[in-house]
This record gives sequence, structure tokens and C-alpha cells, in this order.
Amino acid sequence: MLTAPVSIILSVTEGELLTGSHSKVANDIVVDSRHAAPGCVYVAFVGERADGHDFCTKAIEAGARVLLVSRAADELAETLAAARARDVAVIRVDDALHAVQELAAYHRSRLHCAVVGVTGSTGKTTTKDFLDAVLSTALRVVSTEGNRNNELGVPLTILRAGTETDVLVVEMGMRGVGQIARLAQIARPTLALITNVGTSHIEILGSEEAVVRAKGELVEALSSEDAAFLNGDDAHCDEIASLSAAPVTRYGLSEHCEVRAENIELDAESHASFDLVSATGRVRVGLPIPGRHNVYNALSAAAVALHLGVDQHLVAKGLEYVSVTAMRMQVFVSASGVTVVNDAYNANPVSMKAAIDTLADMSTEGSRVAVLGDMAELGSLTELAHFRIGEQVARLPIDVLVTIGERARRIGEGAHAAGMPAESVHRCATVDEAVETLGNLLRAGDTVLVKASRVMGLEAVVEGIVNPL
Repeated sequence: MLTAPVSIILSVTEGELLTGSHSKVANDIVVDSRHAAPGCVYVAFVGERADGHDFCTKAIEAGARVLLVSRAADELAETLAAARARDVAVIRVDDALHAVQELAAYHRSRLHCAVVGVTGSTGKTTTKDFLDAVLSTALRVVSTEGNRNNELGVPLTILRAGTETDVLVVEMGMRGVGQIARLAQIARPTLALITNVGTSHIEILGSEEAVVRAKGELVEALSSEDAAFLNGDDAHCDEIASLSAAPVTRYGLSEHCEVRAENIELDAESHASFDLVSATGRVRVGLPIPGRHNVYNALSAAAVALHLGVDQHLVAKGLEYVSVTAMRMQVFVSASGVTVVNDAYNANPVSMKAAIDTLADMSTEGSRVAVLGDMAELGSLTELAHFRIGEQVARLPIDVLVTIGERARRIGEGAHAAGMPAESVHRCATVDEAVETLGNLLRAGDTVLVKASRVMGLEAVVEGIVNPL
């Protein structure tokens, strides 16, 4: 974690000391006063729902040693009085986010661990979870918590690492050109992993080629002494590889991939097992989460771990015990006997297709029910992408389709056009309507997939299945 005297914090953030001593030393950094602990730096962010400056005195009471604020001194009379009473340093900065980023960059410069940057159109968080599980079998790992992969989450992840850390795994999200480059500038990855390039973010970036360039910023940040890991089966692999000064390891199912899966089998619950093949040999692997697509996520983590010297048998062990972040292919059985596949965190055409394939591969005593909501940020591809998902649903052994949202109506239209009976397609405008519809449809033994883009909030649908009205 961050350990620095006030003098260094002032220098790095180019801040102004409003009160307190230059010699005070702070440990750790928090952006929520509820997490403040003795000796920490508390950063007062101004958010949409709350102003962190309103909680400065609570942070002081909890033991914060340094406050980073962006309000003027004359707006902080109560905070400054409380700080002086407890000898707490208060530093004013122009931009709290920039200050945290600069502190993270300073902290990164003092770390000597391997840093794995992870990005891609789909599978980033699950891949991060696989990396954490596999690397932790032999190394001390700090990784992104949940999906904190943005301009604030990445710095906070870096600031959690310490001198004892062997590997730092940093998931990097992207909503525009230059954002990955900025995050890489802060994190300075020594290994870059790109899961794939798809159509997500096209509404923002305009084209798939622009997405390639934006994701490619991660490998462009590498030196010739670093290493890149790319999906060898992805159509854009060679284009991204050409951007890397570092040697590239390809993973996938094709023979040209240095780390690959052979003899893939799926059990009745769509859990994959396969032979992990690499230069170190061959070992059988079984995955605890459903979906053939997770073979790629597992292979990417294995490729990184093998590069870092983790024994292949430990790699296999780590893959077998991975625990994924909430709302990503989480499978459980409700009290009413319905099997729920909760993949409600996010969606784009690639991940939607993978989730639907997984549902079709799962054995079930009852019906297979797909609950699919809007996919966001697809721009001009919106209508066609949703329609094609519906066509896919109709081609697979899926019995019932429930769509939620205006865009997702096209999923229903695509399914009906491809031959799914009209009575099997239920179009809902809202989450509440979908919950009511499912309450009338679902029976013990059914298996239901819930998936959509994050803005749809389909966790409420999962809650409705678990706790019906």
C-alpha cells in the first residue's frame, strides 16, 4: 500500500498544504470515509450523489492522517478546525482524480513486481479472476477488486500493492481512444493480455477498427523486454501483434497457438474440461464455471502464469478452483427449484452469443429460458445485432425467450423470424413486467439465463426469481 510523508504527497500532487506537518507519514489511501482507518489518506471526491468534503470530519475521527480536498480553504472551516485539533494534514489539489492517479504512478515507480494489464471487448473481469486464482497458487498477487477498471479503479488497485507483492493484475476498461494509454501510463504494465476485440463501444468509437486501435494501446505501452498475450483465434490478433515491441504469445484452439486447448469436453452443466498444451507439456484441466467460451479465459491466464514460471500442475489446480466476480456466469438453484445463470453484469454481441450457447449446452429437467435485455453502445449495429441474437436463439434448443427493453424487442423479432413460435416469445418493456411474466412462466426444473448490458439492471430480475412476489 501507499506509504509516503506529506512532503512527497505535496510534491507528487502539486498540492497546497492548508494545515499540518510536512513530516507526517501516511499509509494507505481511501475514497470513502467509511473505510478510513488510522494513518490513512482520505480523498474527498465530489460525486453525483454525495460530496466527500461533507465526510472529512468523519474520516478524521476514524484516524485519517492526511486529507486531500479540492474545495477552497474558506469553504472548509469546520474540517480545518478538526484537522488542527488532531494534527491532521490537509492538502488542497485542483483535481482529486488526477491527484490519485499521480500518487498511483509514483507508487508504481517504487514497485518491483510484474504488472499484468488486462483488457478486451469481453471477458476482462472473468480473465482477471482466472489470473488471480492461477497466479495465487505460487505467487503473492494483488488484483482488481470486482470490476474497478476505470480511471479511478486502476490507480486504487495499484495503490493496494506493496513490497511483498509478486504480481499485480490490473483490469483496464475503455470508453474512448487514449484511455487505455493513460491507464497504461499509470500502471506501466510489463505483461499485456488482450482477451479479444469485438463490437462493444462502437457507438462511442465509431468502428471496429477504432476499437482495435484503442485496445492496442495496451500492447503499445510495452517495451521489448516485456511480453504480450493475445487470443490467436481472434480476427484482429495479427494487427494488434504488429503494434507490440514485446514478443507475443498466442493462446487459443488453433495449432499455431503456443498455449492451446485440445480435446474439449462439456459436461451436463456446460462445464468444460480440456488438455492444456504448451511448451511445458500437457495437463488435463476442468473448469468450475459453465461455458465453452471460458476455455479462452482459462487459456489466457494459463499463458501468463506459465510465462511467470508457475508449474503447469499448479496452473491446472488454480483453474479448477477459480471464483468469478458477481453476476458473471454465476449458477445457482433457487428455493423454487429453478436453475439460474446470472450473467447480468454486461452484454455485447460476442458475450451474449457465448451465454446463449452455454444455456443451450446445459442439461435441464424443464425448459430452457433466455431472459435477454438491451445491449448498449452498438451504434449503427444496434438493430442488426439484436435481430441476429434472436436468430441464434431460435436455432438453439431454447424453449422460451423473454426480452426486456426497446432494443431487445428486435431479439424477439429475430427469433420469431427464424422460426421460434410466437407463443414462446415474450416481449417486456420493463424489468417489473419481466419479473411478473417469469413468475407465471417458470417451473421447478427450468433453467433460466439472465443477461443484458449493465444499464438494464437485470439483477432485479434475478432477485425476482429468487424472491418471487
